Amino acid sequence: MSTQRNEIAERLRERRELEGIAPEALAEKIMIPVAEYLEYEDGSKDIPASVLHDAAHVMGADLTELLTGEAPRLKIFTVTRAGKGVSVERRKDYRYLNLATNFIGRKADVFEVSVPPETETEGAHANAHPGQEMDYLLEGRLLVNIHGNDLILEPGDCVYFDATHPHSMRALDGKPARFLALII
Repeated sequence: MSTQRNEIAERLRERRELEGIAPEALAEKIMIPVAEYLEYEDGSKDIPASVLHDAAHVMGADLTELLTGEAPRLKIFTVTRAGKGVSVERRKDYRYLNLATNFIGRKADVFEVSVPPETETEGAHANAHPGQEMDYLLEGRLLVNIHGNDLILEPGDCVYFDATHPHSMRALDGKPARFLALII
């Protein structure tokens, strides 16, 4: 287990307890099984960025507080330099950088996501979460499956969708892909 994952899990548990919310109630509100939620909270399983985003929203917290232990401080603008976003463990093979962690009162969370090349037999794991999502492809080619529909994105392509439907992404052509994900 990574130190970062354990620290985030501890902050998640502490915030839930401070809010007086039972694990079962929080899991229900963010639409995941309670057993899965408890694995995130005890640090035994990587916590998806979407789960952290949704849990923060339900608890009236800022995602930044769960990720870093610090409250955002900026309210006019924030700059995140190339490659310097706050790293979020989402899946061990994907790299997520939160690009707007220090802005107070964000209406959305923005991530730069790097997806390594996968073999055809590995497949992609579907995810679903409350809200909406927009993905804008920067590099590579990406197979996006939303609610059983396959879409191939090229650089400059964008997809906007209801994130409550299962969705997954997989880099194509044996090359990595990189995209911006906006979760609302």
